[in-house]
Amino acid sequence: MTRRSGDVLLELKGVSKSFGGLHAVKDVTMSVRESSIHALIGPNGAGKTTTFNLINGVMPVSAGRIVFDGQDVTGLPPHRRAARGMARTFQTPQLFESMSVIETVLCGAHLRGRIGPVGGMFGRNEEARLLKEAEIVLERVGLADLVEEEARNLSYGHRRLLEVARALASRPRLLLLDEVAAGLNPSETTQIAKLVRSVAEEGIGVLLVEHDMKFVMSISECVTVLNFGSVLAEGEPEDVSRNQQVIEAYLGNWDED
Repeated sequence: MTRRSGDVLLELKGVSKSFGGLHAVKDVTMSVRESSIHALIGPNGAGKTTTFNLINGVMPVSAGRIVFDGQDVTGLPPHRRAARGMARTFQTPQLFESMSVIETVLCGAHLRGRIGPVGGMFGRNEEARLLKEAEIVLERVGLADLVEEEARNLSYGHRRLLEVARALASRPRLLLLDEVAAGLNPSETTQIAKLVRSVAEEGIGVLLVEHDMKFVMSISECVTVLNFGSVLAEGEPEDVSRNQQVIEAYLGNWDED
């Protein structure tokens, strides 16, 4: 059965970002729906990661608006966007090397915590609840046997999974995945694809930046192509892969086999 996307969750309305005279992102308009997997692709330097940075507030926009879950979040800092339900991974996993796997995931869970200055029994109860939820997330991503391992000791693939687990522990409405399949072997890529599909099936919107076209075309429902900071094309994967402008600018002789 084909998964059906829900309501619009994220909207970019004429979003631009300039660095002096350099226009990194120019008048980008796009939307991501609940329960959908939306890919953002394009050549190196096309503005994909900058767009991610604008969405989650790491960078301020130069022009345009960002609407999340019906609310204008254009001026909100990253932590307030995260509290509203945005979670993100990075091109290179951003982890505290000396933290254990379970501690790392708890960092994500604590974004939802309600422990105030007075902890006591209520604080202990909440900590126990968050710990249980973190364990469930680690079971889901296949890291349950590594809960006490320090992040520094994990393989590259496991570090990718840990970063996704930390993001999921915050119970996001929108999950931003920046090259989540980069550097993974085929088995790990299959595992990530299965995980991302299951996330979307739960109603979460997924926006991913990715260079692995086989991964993108097999998992996405909508693809937006950036080139020189502007939207070159958008549509279903099959249509985008046949677009002559996209082929010339990015895909080249890409072969789905």
